[in-house]
Amino acid sequence: MRILSLGRQPYTTTEPAMRAFTAARSTDTADELWLVEHDPVFTQGLAGRDGHVLAAGDIPVVRTDRGGQVTYHGPGQVVAYPLVDLRRRGYYVKEYVFRIEQAVLDTLAHFGVTGHRVRGAPGIYVRLDDPFGHGVLKVDGTDPFRGLGKIAALGIKVSNHRTYHGVALNVAMDLGPFTRIDPCGYAGLKTVDFRSLGLAVPMADAATRLALALQSRLD
Repeated sequence: MRILSLGRQPYTTTEPAMRAFTAARSTDTADELWLVEHDPVFTQGLAGRDGHVLAAGDIPVVRTDRGGQVTYHGPGQVVAYPLVDLRRRGYYVKEYVFRIEQAVLDTLAHFGVTGHRVRGAPGIYVRLDDPFGHGVLKVDGTDPFRGLGKIAALGIKVSNHRTYHGVALNVAMDLGPFTRIDPCGYAGLKTVDFRSLGLAVPMADAATRLALALQSRLD
């Protein structure tokens, strides 16, 4: 897998570039992993409901063809776009999502943070009262997000067994824009980053560790 570090890019140029790469690739095209930091933008998935955007203000809202609801991208967030041929790699979409989430869990563990999955809600979460502890997550039956903060959001698209879009890991952001939406369609869901957990993780370090983890887990 070729890793390309694209720096800071507008979402509105990166997203069509992903679609073009995916449409043009052949069975011999090497898989790529694009790493990028976006200018502020809210993105809506295919099933995204306008009501989940509470107050966009001066941040543009862009409709896209990935799965999921609304999320926010902005400076201080590492966004990773794996562009892979699932047929060639020999696994299906459900396992692909699991592998991406596991790569995020690996990345968090490298920095001492314990991440968790929540059934039916793609992405990775941390316990707000003990983000570094290793206790078993006990999910509240009435509110599966009680006591949790989301640190990584996931939204993908698969076309002809080839993937695009990907995963966003929050490192050191202005988290304010997340309060202007229902993150991933969940009202009141708290969003966190490394900095709000008390960790000073350089963007380059987070990007490198996430890339290595994705490269390892997706092989």
